[in-house]
Amino acid sequence: MIDTHCHIDEEAFAADREEVIARQKAEGVEAMIVPGVNAASIETVMDVCHRHPGYCYPALGLHPEDVKDNWEEELAKVEAAIRAHREELVAVGEIGLDYYWDKTYKEEQKEVLRRQLLLARELDLPVILHNREATEDIVQLVREAANEKLKIKNYELKPLRGVFHCFNGSKETAMQILEMGFYLGIGGVLTFKNCKLGEQLAGVNEIFRDTDISKDRNIEGALIDRLVLETDAPYMAPVPHRGERNESRFMRGVVDKLSEILHISAEEVVQRSTANARKLFFA
Repeated sequence: MIDTHCHIDEEAFAADREEVIARQKAEGVEAMIVPGVNAASIETVMDVCHRHPGYCYPALGLHPEDVKDNWEEELAKVEAAIRAHREELVAVGEIGLDYYWDKTYKEEQKEVLRRQLLLARELDLPVILHNREATEDIVQLVREAANEKLKIKNYELKPLRGVFHCFNGSKETAMQILEMGFYLGIGGVLTFKNCKLGEQLAGVNEIFRDTDISKDRNIEGALIDRLVLETDAPYMAPVPHRGERNESRFMRGVVDKLSEILHISAEEVVQRSTANARKLFFA
C-alpha cells in the first residue's frame, strides 16, 4: 500500500514520529507522500523526507486555508521552494479551494490555485487537490489550466494531471474529474456510517462496466485503475479507528470497503491502487 496523502510532519506525530513510521513499514505500507500546506511546512516536510529517503516523499504547495492577506508573500516562498526542490518533489500540493469555513479570500484562493496549477505544468509535476464546498470553481479552474496554451521561454507546458484528495462527492462530480484524466483519492471517510460515498462509487463503477456509456464518456478500463489510497493522517481515521490519530496502516479498512463496493478482492485493491500511485507520482 502507498499512502498518497499523509501529514506525518505535523505536530501530532512529534513525540513518536520514528516509531509511527517504523510501525507503518512493518504493517505493509511501502511509502507515504507528505504534502506541505504553507511556507512554514516546507522545512518540516523536507526534514522528515530527508530523514526517510525512499519512504517519505515530499510535495509542496499553498493550501487554500492558508491564503490570507499575505498570500502573495506566502505564495512566493512556496513557489521558490518548489523550484528549488523540484528534483525531490513528487507533486505540487496540497493546493485547491476551500469555501467551507470562510469565503473572505475566495478570489485570492482561485488566483493562488491557478498559479500553482500552471507551475505544476511548467515543472511537469502532478497536483494534489483539496476541494471543500468549491466543486464548480475548482473543476472550472482545473479545466482552464489544463487547456492553457502558454509557452514559458519557448517551453511547452506539460499536460496537467493529479488527484482530487479526500474525494467525497457525487457520482456526477466523480465523472467530471475522471473525464479530465484525474484520479480520486479515497480515505477514511468511505467507512463512515452515514457517508454516501460508497453508493456514489458503486454508481461510477457501473458506468465503467457499461462499454457503450464508458466510450461515450471518454473513459476506459476499470474504476479501480483511477483510485489511489490515502489517509490525510493524523486526520480522518477510518472506522473502527474513528476519533483516533490516523495512521497509514489504517488504510486496510478502506481497502476492505473498496473490495466490497467494487466486487474485487482486497489484494487486488491494494495491488492496483498501488500501481496507480506509482504511475501518477513516481513514473
